Amino acid sequence: MTAKTDVVVLGAGPAGVGAAIAARRYGLSVIVMDEATEAGGQVYRAPAPGLPRDTAETRPGETLRATLAASGALCRLGEIVWSITPLADGAGFRVDSLGEAGPRMVEATRLILATGAQERVVPFPGWTLPGIIGLAGATILLKSQGMAPGTATLVAGTGPLLAAVAAGILKVGGHVAAVVDIASRADWLATLPALASRPALFGRGLGWHAKIRAAGVPLLFGHVIEKAEANGAKLEITLAPVDRTGRLQDGARRRMTVDSVAVGHGLVPASDAARLLRAASDYDQARGHWQPRTDAGFRASLPGLYVAGDGAGIAGADAAFLQGQIAGLSAAADHGCAVPAEEIAALRRSASRVGTVGTAMARLSVPRRGQIAAIAPETIVCRCEDVTRAEIDRAIGEGARDINQLKSWTRCGMGPCQGRVCGDIVGALVAAGTGRARAEVGVFTARTPLRPLPVEALTGVYEYADIRLPPAAPL
Repeated sequence: MTAKTDVVVLGAGPAGVGAAIAARRYGLSVIVMDEATEAGGQVYRAPAPGLPRDTAETRPGETLRATLAASGALCRLGEIVWSITPLADGAGFRVDSLGEAGPRMVEATRLILATGAQERVVPFPGWTLPGIIGLAGATILLKSQGMAPGTATLVAGTGPLLAAVAAGILKVGGHVAAVVDIASRADWLATLPALASRPALFGRGLGWHAKIRAAGVPLLFGHVIEKAEANGAKLEITLAPVDRTGRLQDGARRRMTVDSVAVGHGLVPASDAARLLRAASDYDQARGHWQPRTDAGFRASLPGLYVAGDGAGIAGADAAFLQGQIAGLSAAADHGCAVPAEEIAALRRSASRVGTVGTAMARLSVPRRGQIAAIAPETIVCRCEDVTRAEIDRAIGEGARDINQLKSWTRCGMGPCQGRVCGDIVGALVAAGTGRARAEVGVFTARTPLRPLPVEALTGVYEYADIRLPPAAPL
């Protein structure tokens, strides 16, 4: 039996919760769906059972979850959404999911995508070795499990997660070998006006840096990981200086031995659900990512579809919560509810103001031209299909002109993640190799299923004898 509702909200992070509570305030029936078993998203990830929930770090997440629970929205958490299909005549959307209750489907008049962000990693030789994880993965360990990635961790990349992860590791008793930032001190100083506009966030960042310095952790600005090599259970890391464009310099290399690396180069919108629906999208040159095209009410190009939060463009968790509310109110207004325009306008002003820092951090983390050029030929770029930089360059040399053509020729982006991990970098390589703009080389086309899932979960037990064979054709 297919459930029906006014609104499905995909994602239970700040934007999803904001959307759900706004739509519920106007009486719409709302179902919130998320892969995680508790709401909160990455920023407000719930601690594992047994870990404290009444701390300064966990309290905002607990408040968010309590707000969602009190809203009257039906939550289907721990469910993987693997397919979204527009209904005929623009009547809404069918959403298929898989959870402990088995496969389920729901039809909604309106769909709000609040799918958040995903991490970007600029590949380097050895980045797929065991012990090397993303900064976002490290935050999951720290927030949900209260554990460090290893006994000695190198933290590398760019953006505010560097300090957040390093300070988090120190807090749980781990050792940080160094913090390696491709950005220079001058790059960070240029973000001061944006940081100063949010004193609380700025103060939190200063607190992280104070802890890092107090622990004597080396801070290397203008450096990157040149390569990582396995040495038994350890990782031998080579660090190199770079210029402002991210190009490797001839200066002395530093070598470090660690057992884990947390690395990341900013965030990009998790837009695969919007791409699956063929919603229009644009390349944001300043923030260096593709994002679904939305209007001021976060309506996408398909009737009844809304995209809010970092999934609509990186701006940070506080802006995401406000953007989610705007999307929820837009859905209510489009449903026929009398939503005061002043309410939406006030939220829009607040979202613009608090999104200043997130936008500045996104700009700081845009991969640099020299950083892309420095990816070595033998480096694996698509880790699902083991496609290297050299194979990508070869396909470009043989005539591949856009990212989906390259996908067909190399299988790059055809693995379980469908290019969520490598797509941003592959697009940069195609643009650099063809001399075309990023907007011209496009973005990977998304396909069903959105997430890997066992076919048996959809078909049930099905033996060969169950196959209904048609009668043989007469001779």
